Amino acid sequence: MKLTNICKNYGEKAAISNISIEIEIGKICAVLGESGAGKSTLLSIIAGMTSYEGTVEGVGRTSYLFQSPKLLPNLTVEENLKFVLPKQRWGDILPMLEKVGLEKLRTSRPGALSGGERQRVAIARAFLYPHDTLLMDEPFSSLDLALKKSLIELCAALWRESGSTVLFVTHDVHEAAVLSHRALVLRGGRLAGDFAVEGEPPRDFLVTSPLEGKLTAALMQN
Repeated sequence: MKLTNICKNYGEKAAISNISIEIEIGKICAVLGESGAGKSTLLSIIAGMTSYEGTVEGVGRTSYLFQSPKLLPNLTVEENLKFVLPKQRWGDILPMLEKVGLEKLRTSRPGALSGGERQRVAIARAFLYPHDTLLMDEPFSSLDLALKKSLIELCAALWRESGSTVLFVTHDVHEAAVLSHRALVLRGGRLAGDFAVEGEPPRDFLVTSPLEGKLTAALMQN
C-alpha cells in the first residue's frame, strides 16, 4: 500500500499534511497520536470515505473494525454476520464463531451479550467481510486489561489466517508494541515518527518493550 503526498483540510485547518508512506502487504501497522493528530482521518481516507489530495494505491477491498461494535440490535449474532456477507459465504460464519468463542451465542441478540462478547462479534464480522486491508480504529481502548489482552491475541490469530494488511489506530504505545510490525506517530496531521518493531506479533502482553519509550518520546515532542 502506498500513500503519496496525502493532504486533507477542513476549512483552514489541516487534518493531514503531506503524508507519504509505504506499508508492506500482509503486515500490521499501528498509527499513534494524540486526539486531533489525524489518525482517524487517515483511516477514513484509506477506506475511501473521505476526499483528499494526493494518491492512495494498493489498498484493495477494505474492512473496518470500530471502537464500538456497531451491531444491529434487532438481529442475532449470526444474523449480524449474515448481514454483511453474500449468501455463498454464510457457511463461513459458524467456523468463525467457534474461533471467537461465540458459537453457543449465535442466536443471541447484542443486548444479551457482555461488552467483550459484542466486540468479539465485531471482530468476527471485520475478518469475515471480504477484504485485503483491515482498518481498526481504537478497537481495544475501552476494555479492561485482561479483556484487551485476550482480544489482541484473538486479532493476531485471525490476522495470521487471513494474510490481511492491517492498519490500526491507537493511543496506547503498549498496544502498538504488542500487535504491530511497524508504528507510525502522527502529530498535527504530519508524520512525526516511523518505527520498526522486531519479531512477529503478538508479543508478550505482560512485558514492557523499549519501543514504548521511543513512541512515548515521539508523541510528547513539541
